[in-house]
Amino acid sequence: EYHEVRLAALLTLVEIFAHGKRSSGRAGKTETKPGMKQQDCIDFYLAHTDRINNWDLVDLSCYPLLGVWLLDKDRTLLYDLAKNGKTIWEQRIGIVSTMTFIRHGQLQDTFDIADILLHHPHDLIHKAVGWLLREAGKRDKEALVQYLEPRWQTMPRTMLRYAVEKFPEAERQLYLKKA
Repeated sequence: EYHEVRLAALLTLVEIFAHGKRSSGRAGKTETKPGMKQQDCIDFYLAHTDRINNWDLVDLSCYPLLGVWLLDKDRTLLYDLAKNGKTIWEQRIGIVSTMTFIRHGQLQDTFDIADILLHHPHDLIHKAVGWLLREAGKRDKEALVQYLEPRWQTMPRTMLRYAVEKFPEAERQLYLKKA
């Protein structure tokens, strides 16, 4: 019922996940370790997205869980959440989870999911997409500029403002004045 309790539970889940076990063993044999496995944490998280219903709950939990989990897996889940999420929070999970990929130099999923959410009606999605675009641009400014070039005049202003926030002032103003 209480936001603070949900936040504490999610932060605890992130810690359990970080210290959980995928599998280990010699010569490809899988051994079960005591305690909660990472897959259990992911299953629990996805089964309870209806309770992850505020921006801070999403932003503090999804990329250390789903982002890390999906680093070496198929990422269709994030595209599905962005496109078909039942709530803006599920859709936000889809884009914010890509923070982990960005930190590993993998930017394409961020750009692709940003396209799905490009004309979303909600400001909290605009802020999240702009934030992740900005983070991608910190890794590869040219990739961000290439992404923005055909889109910046039609993207929501908040999204654009967040995306170009770290650009040099003159360059940032060029984007903002023409938008």
